[in-house]
Amino acid sequence: MAVGPREALLIEGSSGYRGTAMITGVAWSPSDVIGLVKTHSTTTATYRPVSSPLSRAPTRQEAEHLTDVSAGHGNALPLTGERTVPGVAEENYWFRRHEAAYLALRPYCVDAALLEAGCGEGYGANLLAGDARAVIALDYDATTVAHVHRAYPSVHPVRGNLAALPLRSSTVDVVANLQVIEHLWDQAGFLHECHRVLRPGGRLLVTTPNRITFSPGRDTPLNPFHTRELDPDELCELCEANGFRVELLAGLRHGPRLRAAEVALGGSIVDLQVAAAVAATPWPMALRKAVAGVEAGDFEIGTTDLQSCLDIVAVAVRR
Repeated sequence: MAVGPREALLIEGSSGYRGTAMITGVAWSPSDVIGLVKTHSTTTATYRPVSSPLSRAPTRQEAEHLTDVSAGHGNALPLTGERTVPGVAEENYWFRRHEAAYLALRPYCVDAALLEAGCGEGYGANLLAGDARAVIALDYDATTVAHVHRAYPSVHPVRGNLAALPLRSSTVDVVANLQVIEHLWDQAGFLHECHRVLRPGGRLLVTTPNRITFSPGRDTPLNPFHTRELDPDELCELCEANGFRVELLAGLRHGPRLRAAEVALGGSIVDLQVAAAVAATPWPMALRKAVAGVEAGDFEIGTTDLQSCLDIVAVAVRR
């Protein structure tokens, strides 16, 4: 099949294969992928202001609609400490914390050709697929990509390296990168690649732990899987230095119900989980119950007092 420059979202090659991005047991050829967003051109995207959805927490109805954590996880990925996996009671706090950001960012993905760069388990790509025109879920780990293929038929998993995104230039409307950039050695190089594959006017969606609150008082990240953590100003500067205009800079923090739970627990729900993990002891029943009960709506995202937020949420427009 002849492919022209207007047949958007072509995979250029990944994992040593020219023209085919390999998945364990699956191969997507260019002719398979172009049908996803064939009507998109590679010219400038129409910039559409989006009314910020971050002034409120997700409603219970939105959260319940988002994810059934038991669905599609008969062959769940193992816990590695590097990625969040849904459907695991001890992971529920982190899963819901990440889920809250996906929920808030959904309006930016409506009818978009979207790349999730670093999809992990795939639940986020699956969530965004409910609004986007087409979703490519990219990850470097072959086992992860095969899992996404089995568990989430609404997305199109591809194995590739975030240091060299396997897409042609100016082919997607949105790049989503949630809780990933802190794992990368060359963050500026990655943003350069995001700039390349986005159409002018396209959006980059980024969330990352706030260095100030995640690894307080440390020169190196607390999490051994993190290479460099950022504070809100540093993330903003990094985006601006690599061809983006930051449209929104916000922060995620605990809402009233989680703050009340921490009062009842007598300390930070994060610190208590870390302490239990480090000690390798059974979780206290009160902590286990509190973690299992966390919902996406228990987090707030706003634009004030960013230095004290838990996670940074940024939306940046490709210049």
